[in-house]
Amino acid sequence: MKNKYELIVVGGGFAGVAAAISAARHGVDVLLIEKYNCLGGAAVSQLVLPFMPYWTQMPVTLERKFLCGGLFLEIFEEMNKLTDPEGKSGFNKLLYFDEEILKLVLNRMAIASGVKLLFNTTVTEVEAENGNIKSIKALGKSKVLELEADTFIDATGDGELSMLAGCSYKLGREKDSLCQPMTLCFRMSGVDREKYNQNQKRINELYKELREKGVIKNPRENVLVFHNYNDGVLHFNTTRVVKRNPTDPFDVTEAEIEAREQVFEMLSFLKNNFEGFENARILSTALQIGIRESRKIEGEYTLTVDDLTSLARFDDAIAVSNYSIDIHSPDGTGTYQWYFGDGEWYEIPYRCLIPKGMNNLLVAGRCISSTHEAQASFRVMPYCSEIGQAAGVAVAVAKKNATTVRDVDIKEVQKILISEDFAINS
Repeated sequence: MKNKYELIVVGGGFAGVAAAISAARHGVDVLLIEKYNCLGGAAVSQLVLPFMPYWTQMPVTLERKFLCGGLFLEIFEEMNKLTDPEGKSGFNKLLYFDEEILKLVLNRMAIASGVKLLFNTTVTEVEAENGNIKSIKALGKSKVLELEADTFIDATGDGELSMLAGCSYKLGREKDSLCQPMTLCFRMSGVDREKYNQNQKRINELYKELREKGVIKNPRENVLVFHNYNDGVLHFNTTRVVKRNPTDPFDVTEAEIEAREQVFEMLSFLKNNFEGFENARILSTALQIGIRESRKIEGEYTLTVDDLTSLARFDDAIAVSNYSIDIHSPDGTGTYQWYFGDGEWYEIPYRCLIPKGMNNLLVAGRCISSTHEAQASFRVMPYCSEIGQAAGVAVAVAKKNATTVRDVDIKEVQKILISEDFAINS
């Protein structure tokens, strides 16, 4: 493997995959580094399912307008060809997916685009000088790699590449640095789905009663369950670990331990109280606890909740979103939701992707520059994919014009993004 590339993307979630594929399709030589053995990020390693809605209904025409960029829709189209080609499952084919099919599709799309993949590898050191990353060191399978690139994209979610490069960042909400809670998703097999559907209201009523009595230790206010493509299996996104730092390895370890206890607490609760769970067992837990929020890089612009609620427009817009401001309480029970209306969305400026003081580094995904409340909206996977796609295009335009990504011709970037079904400037 060579050690010099035009672009190195760190992080193989939706932001990183979209950035890598987008840049490669526009002629950039790309290496994509992922710490696990597959692409897909939270959707596969953290079992986050389903996707949250990524469209709006226009108020006059009632037309459905997608807001995620064309690459995300292409990924979904490729998945549906393999998962449910005849549409017999009854699942919403814009939201539900099979993560094993997703892994395969992302591999194929990345390789077909010319992206070089490097799995099971973690970046450990960054050499940066005068606002430029010169090289990185990464630990692969029993080997330390030293890699160079003209440009880097941090799509780690936790802003790890940027942090190692010395970039400033904020953690969690502004008043106390607490982040949204971590959640270990899991699946339960041997469930009678019909009886579960009949008991769903009673399950939440009894759960709330037992939680208030202290019998249930999980601080989450309700039981959050989704169906999936596996017969007799329920998907749970319902554990909640609060007041832990998702960037501290010891805190994350404690969170994993605490969440696993909550998993089996839920199994006992359902088996002991409701028909349909007599034969239930824990089928699987996610490889990694899910992290909603951690570092947010300090960029050239910080997106705020006022930008969201005012439906802000920017001259350097490169993405849009209208997912609700969805804040799971960082310190206890409750979830705050603020919803956008039909035909409403806000724009995200390119400046949010540029870390202060850096010339050849962009961030993409949930770690872009924003406040705690604003991040609660764009943090979901379809919009992380959109931001990543925009970052990849920016790298390609900068390469073509021999500029840095900081000084890229944003109008040229926007022109390409609009041709790729982005809703900016509209």
